[in-house]
Amino acid sequence: MTVGELYTWLDRKIPGDLSCGWDNDGIMVCPDLNGEVKKVLVALDATAETLAYAVQNGFDTVVTHHPMLFRGLKSVSEKSLHGRHVLTALKNGITVLSFHTRLDAVEGGVNDALCGALGYTPDGMFGDDEAPALGRLVTLPEEMTAGELAMQIKTALGCPSVRLNGDPEKMVRRLAVCGGDGKDFIYPALCAGADLFLTGDAGYNMAGEAAEEGIVTVEAGHYHTEAPVCGVLAAEIRAVTGAEVEVYDSCTYTVL
Repeated sequence: MTVGELYTWLDRKIPGDLSCGWDNDGIMVCPDLNGEVKKVLVALDATAETLAYAVQNGFDTVVTHHPMLFRGLKSVSEKSLHGRHVLTALKNGITVLSFHTRLDAVEGGVNDALCGALGYTPDGMFGDDEAPALGRLVTLPEEMTAGELAMQIKTALGCPSVRLNGDPEKMVRRLAVCGGDGKDFIYPALCAGADLFLTGDAGYNMAGEAAEEGIVTVEAGHYHTEAPVCGVLAAEIRAVTGAEVEVYDSCTYTVL
């Protein structure tokens, strides 16, 4: 399979019409669309460390969730961070493909993978007026306290810590999930009838106000709430290409 064929397959599976209007993803860098896909590295982020690992280990393709080029690239040189990323990829014949909010929204994407990592199957979706239905809703098999659910989440995702905002003794039956930076989806989750909202980052003020409104928020870290999709995506790419595929841990923060 060529790089171009892989992108076409991924673009059909994760369609661009699911992306938010402000997003930028797709083909970030590609030295040769007709190049053969032999080794694929799947990561959340196309950091310098991710690209260095790809170079050192002979990967020809890197597939990420977060776009390598997001806010607009004005020049390509060694003087800029993203210019260095582009040059590293091009000099080493590496294609970078990114799938951002469309991977959040698509069935089987970020938020379905997050639910799966927790051992749950979503039974509903929610969003806001300016974005597709990114979030997922889960009816728990039985009620538990918010504190109990938070600890279950911490264990399932391997988080070093989670942050709970609201009453830890509140009984929870309806869970809302939106991986990554989900603060804009707190009130849609509340309107959807959720008792607890799980995300990576909720924002201090937003989470505090939401607690006063009656919904508990649990922040489990941006990386940890999105990372489960990497394994899912790697398995799908491996099956369709027959290539060697590996998942790289690109987490950029440390909890001390």
